[in-house]
Amino acid sequence: MKLYKSLTIIILCLTLTACGTNINEAKKDISIKTNVSNDAFTLGDDLKLSISNPKNHEIGTVNYTLDGKDIQSSQALNNMKLGVHELVASFSLNGESTSLSKNITILNNQTPKIYTYKIINQYPHDQTSYTQGLEFHNGELYEGTGQYGGSKLRKVDYKTGEVLKNINLSNEYFGEGITILNDKIYQLTWKKGTGFVYDVNTFEKTGSFKYGESLEGWGICNDGSKLYKSDGTEKIWTLNPETLAEEGYIQAYHSKGKVVELNELEWVNGKIYANRWNKNGVAIINPENGAVEGVIDFTPLHNMVTKHPKLDVLNGIAYNPDTKTIFVTGKYWDKLFEVEITEK
Repeated sequence: MKLYKSLTIIILCLTLTACGTNINEAKKDISIKTNVSNDAFTLGDDLKLSISNPKNHEIGTVNYTLDGKDIQSSQALNNMKLGVHELVASFSLNGESTSLSKNITILNNQTPKIYTYKIINQYPHDQTSYTQGLEFHNGELYEGTGQYGGSKLRKVDYKTGEVLKNINLSNEYFGEGITILNDKIYQLTWKKGTGFVYDVNTFEKTGSFKYGESLEGWGICNDGSKLYKSDGTEKIWTLNPETLAEEGYIQAYHSKGKVVELNELEWVNGKIYANRWNKNGVAIINPENGAVEGVIDFTPLHNMVTKHPKLDVLNGIAYNPDTKTIFVTGKYWDKLFEVEITEK
């Protein structure tokens, strides 16, 4: 009897293994087909799906999802977030349930506008500051700086450059972007996966938070109700200001592809302005879908600051609601520029 049971189990296992192998082999002959050869669509395009089955395997009804949401085999890609999306086809194959997946990319349907600027004022800036974040709050300028052993959080009189309040980060942390919401300063650090929270009036550290799926800490801003965080890729993550949990993300794309290495962020009149690392430019991003709607080249400003061995690129952008102007500086720059942005 024991021998009979053992043989039955062995035969059943072999059968299941064989079925699984057959399904996996059959799946190699099948693929999801779109109506665009490179699977890169433009916002507003029609998406048409089908299953390529050249060996005529037995396939049941096919159901499609895009990012986990049911879609039809033909539909317009309107009101979509830009970037990479996961497409899944579920169906029965030779009587067994299975699925296939592939990625499609959605690009913007407009090219970015080109903006220029007019210098309104120039102010002194601490040349020893490796600027990572700038933010105005109640008319005063706050700054976060980087480098191991040189990272700081400070309040500055922007007209004179005088440091009004300062704390140093522990040497193990490389400071990154800052933003202020509900009388709290949020400061990111680079590779430690940790951000800090301070009381805006006292600079007392009141908490810390860990990053979720985002890779690193680069830039941060807020729209008055939620936080936006960059991580050095094309992604900008939204954070719940109470729990500081990552609740989703947008991907920065224009009509040709993605924009990576998004660094310091600033919320300006409903848009996200993002410095790009190692560049002297700023991308203007739609926070709803990630569309890069405009670009600003600040390279001439780099040529207006004092040259020295440590001089680095533009990084640091702050909107002053009192003056309705934008302030920019860079890493180890000795000047802070107040500018007015206009379409070129």
